[in-house]
Amino acid sequence: MAAIKYKNRREYLDFYAEAIVRRYGNFFARHKEAVLVPVPVHPVRLRSRGFNQAGELAVRLGRLSGLSVNETMLIRTRKTAPQKELGPEERLRNLRKAFAVRKSTLPATVILVDDIYTTGSTIEACTRVLKEAGVREVYFVSICIGGGV
Repeated sequence: MAAIKYKNRREYLDFYAEAIVRRYGNFFARHKEAVLVPVPVHPVRLRSRGFNQAGELAVRLGRLSGLSVNETMLIRTRKTAPQKELGPEERLRNLRKAFAVRKSTLPATVILVDDIYTTGSTIEACTRVLKEAGVREVYFVSICIGGGV
């Protein structure tokens, strides 16, 4: 993951997307109405890194699964400290009010896409704002599970 995020090795995402679709293709087929929504990064981080790894993964998953992708539904409303440097409670506090939903026609089902799942605080924060906005079901997919702090 470090090579993808910090050394711009986006081509590694092709392998991960193919593996995810092989493993969860039946789930995606049963949820054809679902929309893949990447966890957004703050614009400052996007400018410095040059891309959102979750967005890149979502596009590849959409292409392989046939699901639509919406990279603008969720927005990052404030710059937060990197999660990898924080403990579980600090992660939740760090993400409080960090996300918002763009008001538009929302799908009933969203599949959040992120690169790493550690404590679940990012997925929790995103799910909370999606549900408050009217999304009925939220699932998530990630490449790997990180060691909790």
